[in-house]
Amino acid sequence: MKKAKKVMKIFFIIIAVLIILISAIYINHLIRLKNEAESRTPLGQTVDVGGHDMSVYIEGNGNTTLVFMSGAGTCSPILDFKSLYSLLSDEYKIAVVEKFGYGFSDIVDKSRDIDSMLEDTRAALTAAGLNAPYVLCPHSMSGLEALYWELKYPDEVTAIIGLDMAVPEYYDNMKINVPLMRAASLAAGMGVTRLIPGLSESDAIRYGTLSDSEKKIYKAVFYSRTATVTMINETETVKENAEKVSSMGIPQLPMLLFISDGSGGTEFDEETWRRIAIEYISQVTDGEYIELDCPHYVHDHEYETISEKITEFLQSL
Repeated sequence: MKKAKKVMKIFFIIIAVLIILISAIYINHLIRLKNEAESRTPLGQTVDVGGHDMSVYIEGNGNTTLVFMSGAGTCSPILDFKSLYSLLSDEYKIAVVEKFGYGFSDIVDKSRDIDSMLEDTRAALTAAGLNAPYVLCPHSMSGLEALYWELKYPDEVTAIIGLDMAVPEYYDNMKINVPLMRAASLAAGMGVTRLIPGLSESDAIRYGTLSDSEKKIYKAVFYSRTATVTMINETETVKENAEKVSSMGIPQLPMLLFISDGSGGTEFDEETWRRIAIEYISQVTDGEYIELDCPHYVHDHEYETISEKITEFLQSL
């Protein structure tokens, strides 16, 4: 009996310590979020889309508008793409759309089927005062939305420049661990992410050209936009979205793909990652590709090379 009581006492002590520890982590997180509020002031403009705020950043005054579309889970698209688009904004108008759940946009628990995402993006650009046609510059998962955009509204898309963008075949056998994402979302909401050294050090911070103040903003956004419910909803529907895009065929328009070595977030080996993209672009009449020896976030690693090739590509149209 005494032994059982001792075990129970130890058990309750452990539970109490855990509760105190978790409470301390969460309170610290809330305090830090409050202190970081100024750093989360939108860098661009916020527009109303379906009763919620969506962030759109515009830079440059060119006649051609390049629309940058972020990959899944990229917490701060505006800053993630900055190293690249800052080299292009002298000649082209730049627009970065931050989907719901990303960057300075609202976190919204709504369907992320391909039609919903596309209509949100189109509405945000219109509300920001921009008009089609556009040159779409998608990274990773946003490749699906870009391809669908051209297939559904061909008059609105002049060309697609894929920044290691995803094509439907990538999702045929991809394993998506939604429970793990939900666990990550819970941990982020409690502030556990602040305890992991280097977790907020994105490729944009480590390899790009962000200033110290921009790095500070990026980290502040990271701690409020990690594994949001909107991102999770997007991941849950991605296979269905890929199937829908695939069923509509392959768009025929000028298309340039920058293809990475598959490291840094794709979960594919180099040979498979490159093969799938090359097989896809080979079916596009006016398609071409450039292989890069760098990780998945190509625009944070090879921004100078990519900017030069984009300019050459667009001038040739």
